[in-house]
Amino acid sequence: MFTRLFNQLLGSVDCCPWVGHAYGHRSPVAKKFARPFLYSPAERRRRDATAWTMVQGVLAPVQFAVFLFSLGCVVHYLATGQGLGLATGSILLKTGCLYTIMITGALWEKKVFGQYLLAPAFFWEDIFSFAVIALHTTYLIVLIGHLAPPHVQMLIALAAYATYLFNAMQFIMKLRAARLEQRLSPVGAAL
Repeated sequence: MFTRLFNQLLGSVDCCPWVGHAYGHRSPVAKKFARPFLYSPAERRRRDATAWTMVQGVLAPVQFAVFLFSLGCVVHYLATGQGLGLATGSILLKTGCLYTIMITGALWEKKVFGQYLLAPAFFWEDIFSFAVIALHTTYLIVLIGHLAPPHVQMLIALAAYATYLFNAMQFIMKLRAARLEQRLSPVGAAL
């Protein structure tokens, strides 16, 4: 019941022209630019054949674990004023993980869709990823340039983490859509 309600909620705010973002819902805008599935049969084969799919599958949970650890360190520093070095190191590790997953994700997108970024199936996820990268990079610039006190640096990190969390949810929803599509499509059933 919750899943159906969640899908209806998502569908009601869908304004993306690519059906892959509509999670089965076809808004009037989406119908105009209809793409029948998130992956074409050829794209699904390329997705399943490339090693970058496994790399992404490993890096995503690693990055999330680093995020949780770092979030704890940042919150601890903000609450107590202690642990600045650990919080800073954890943010640097999280940022390194982010850059790694973004580069390998672009390579994955090139293998599967033929372009490094902004493939129609992942357009909005990629757009929001730019905001995530921009905030993490802003943190690095502020840290290296000593442009703000540690408290402000940590607040920038929290803003970066909020955007990362939203972006991670976008990708989880896309993964769910791909699994549903594979189960429901005749091509997916044959695989």
